[in-house]
Amino acid sequence: MPKKGGKHAEMGKETQAQCKRAKLEAACSPSVLCFENPDRLFGSLISPIKEEVFFKEYWEQKPLLVQRNDPLVAAYYPSLFQLSDLKELCSQGLHYGRDVNICRCVNGKKKVLNKEGKVNYMQLKKDFDQKKATIQFHQPQRFKEELWKIQEKLECYFGSLVGSNVYITPQGSQGLPPHYDDVEVFILQLEGEKHWRLYKPTVHLAREYNVESEDRIGNPTHEFILKPGDLLYFPRGTIHQADTPLGTSHSTHVTISTYQNNSWGDFLLDAIPGLVFDTAKDDVALRTSIPRQLLMQVNTADSTKKLSNLLRRLADHLDHTGELRSSDMKKDFIMHRLPPCLGCDSDSLTPGGKLPKIDSKIRLQFRDHTLISVEPDQENAVSTVNLGWAQEDTHMMGTEDDTASEDGASQQTHGLRFPLSHLEALKQIWSSSTVNVKELNLTSDEEKENLALSLWSECLIEIL
Repeated sequence: MPKKGGKHAEMGKETQAQCKRAKLEAACSPSVLCFENPDRLFGSLISPIKEEVFFKEYWEQKPLLVQRNDPLVAAYYPSLFQLSDLKELCSQGLHYGRDVNICRCVNGKKKVLNKEGKVNYMQLKKDFDQKKATIQFHQPQRFKEELWKIQEKLECYFGSLVGSNVYITPQGSQGLPPHYDDVEVFILQLEGEKHWRLYKPTVHLAREYNVESEDRIGNPTHEFILKPGDLLYFPRGTIHQADTPLGTSHSTHVTISTYQNNSWGDFLLDAIPGLVFDTAKDDVALRTSIPRQLLMQVNTADSTKKLSNLLRRLADHLDHTGELRSSDMKKDFIMHRLPPCLGCDSDSLTPGGKLPKIDSKIRLQFRDHTLISVEPDQENAVSTVNLGWAQEDTHMMGTEDDTASEDGASQQTHGLRFPLSHLEALKQIWSSSTVNVKELNLTSDEEKENLALSLWSECLIEIL
């Protein structure tokens, strides 16, 4: 069930106070972003560039620099995060490594200056002022509601997890050496100025992070200064470095990133096992044994020809059925995405009003957070309406064991499970603006009412 704003379903006085402060900040700096829906949010984020132009000319191709010189945007961006936020955040029990990294680029290498345990604000400020260290704050959306709202909408827009990091760098200093990332990057300049240099990729659309030496990357392809309200995008693999110029007290920017491990190759690695399983049910060629001692052979040329033929049969099956299902990628997205942001003053969503009946008209709530998946690896496959998401205070905070929560309990994908016979009815509800219960694609009125009741009990539909 969707969570209301704050860290817990029942917020304490401290969290309520944080929300009031966030609302006061928003009142002082009215949002220049449109949160009406994911499309409008992304459009307002890259404005004045049009979406179609962005994806045709820039996405995965080349950097985009938007220098706005807009006082409204420049006034709004610092509300997302600023240096003055650190004192209060440190009082909430931040830890080095998990929440904050302290680093500086020295002679082309990253020098980490982290201490042990909890972050002390006075020590943090000392490292910042005296050692000219950069403060890297991990996943600030856990503490800043406006960032949470932005990233939640972007996760709906891209259908991929969206993380963020804030970088605060004092003047005349650089935090990180030249490097490239394995994510699509959007940078919002929040405070001060940052001097950027971008270089031609050595690995196009890279799949991993890597540091590059100055003598290898050549001359910059782009060099510019980001000011508050400016936006920078560059594709994964773009080599970059940035420093805060002398004459400005410090620079604060937030890096919003997405599309990590979200390529066609990743999707095929995820979907091929299900495709093989489904095809083998109908194609005896995939059920015949491999040659004797195949696993013991060094030269497998004959078997590779056979495998090529089987792959063509898989392609034929795919052309015939038109179904290529994701399994682990979809589960990972469902489990770790942000919940919808309903605001601090929202009451907990609980079922209310009249029960759905056979003559009721219903409408799906939170469509952008509702996914229908079919398990491909069970003989009696089931369709599942999954509504799994991370708590906002753990979003994108990978641990040594991502399957365990802080209290040791196993992290589960939340959702409802239905027989495969319910799949078409679930698609019907998902794809329609409204639908009558009696028109659901099920065999009996009892099944139709039970399906509607199950969704209503989880606040996934409203009765019109």
